Amino acid sequence: MSTTPKTAADLIRQEDRFGAHNYHPLDVVLSRAEGVWVWDVEDRRYMDCLAAYSAVNQGHNHPRIIAALVEQAKKLALTSRAFRNDQLGPFCEEISRLTGFSRVLPMNTGAEAVETALKAARKWGYQVKGVPRDRAEIIVFSDNFHGRTISIVSFSSDEQTRDGFGPFTPGFTIVPFGDLDAVKRAVTANTVAVLIEPVQGEAGIIVPPEGTLVGLREICSNERILLIVDEIQSGLGRTGKMFAHEHAGIRPDGMILGKALSGGAYPVSVFVADDEVMDVFTPGDHGSTYGGNPVGAAVARAAIRVLEEEKLVENAQAQGERYRAGLESIHAPALKEIRQIGLWVGLELEENAGGARRYCEALRNEGMLCKETHTHTIRIAPPLVITAEEVDWSLEALAKVFKALG
Repeated sequence: MSTTPKTAADLIRQEDRFGAHNYHPLDVVLSRAEGVWVWDVEDRRYMDCLAAYSAVNQGHNHPRIIAALVEQAKKLALTSRAFRNDQLGPFCEEISRLTGFSRVLPMNTGAEAVETALKAARKWGYQVKGVPRDRAEIIVFSDNFHGRTISIVSFSSDEQTRDGFGPFTPGFTIVPFGDLDAVKRAVTANTVAVLIEPVQGEAGIIVPPEGTLVGLREICSNERILLIVDEIQSGLGRTGKMFAHEHAGIRPDGMILGKALSGGAYPVSVFVADDEVMDVFTPGDHGSTYGGNPVGAAVARAAIRVLEEEKLVENAQAQGERYRAGLESIHAPALKEIRQIGLWVGLELEENAGGARRYCEALRNEGMLCKETHTHTIRIAPPLVITAEEVDWSLEALAKVFKALG
């Protein structure tokens, strides 16, 4: 086999030839990273303004997180849950302290944690609420994104994620995002849960109308329904609070976390809830070979310490305000709407602007990596370690591209 270094073009051709075509990435081939910056195979530097969909809130290759990964991997990587390990107990206690919930169920990916929450809600409905067997209903929202498993795409309103994957899992009712009256009409005696993203990320950084989460909390409390929030993208500092639902001052009955729970170094996710919900699980009901493994637990513990001790949540709020002020100074005919909360920005373009992808490609050429979502939205979500100077640098790149593309 040749040892000649491959160019970006070579690597793109290789990926396209042997990889499944289930993604349409920007044509930049990255090889190393640090903080908010990444470098391609030809050593060009870019600012990462996607942060792996909020998985690297703590910045790329944070030295404390990587040190925890390496140290634990040298000692004990995996036991399965057939045996105990010395990292799982501390991990669960620290997640419980962080979230305020008494019980923690660790998994790996966000979609696995969502599936865990769905299973918990259904079994709670049968065992605790008394819903007839196999009749449980869960209310979800239009334009949601909770993952890509068969059950999860069963309640997606995005036809592309569903096309060709039926038959679908029953038991879900979709209502318009933020429509409390629609939620009330959808509630039946068999409703066991409402599942919501406090801010919809994949939909384009959509913040629900004022009072939505408070209203949902009231409905769920009155009807004895679980309110479960999916904070996989919105949680762990992204919105300027540790968890996005804190902006509304409510407490859900369960929460799903992933992505930044490991700072991008390892797949770690959890479903957290109090005893009444989590105690429906008994040995053998649910599990994961890798869920709660020593490496994942050690990495997540370090990732949480970084968020708290380095005050990244506070930085997200401060730099988010700086972003908002800078974006409002960009007067471009193509820019239809700015949606922003913390360090999470959706730039909605006019439909005649030619689509967001060409803007993302132009930004790449300026050294700034973003990704389009739903054709007309540019999503901006840099790591929470970003500085004021780096914010200003990215704003200059945005202004330059909007001016050039008109």
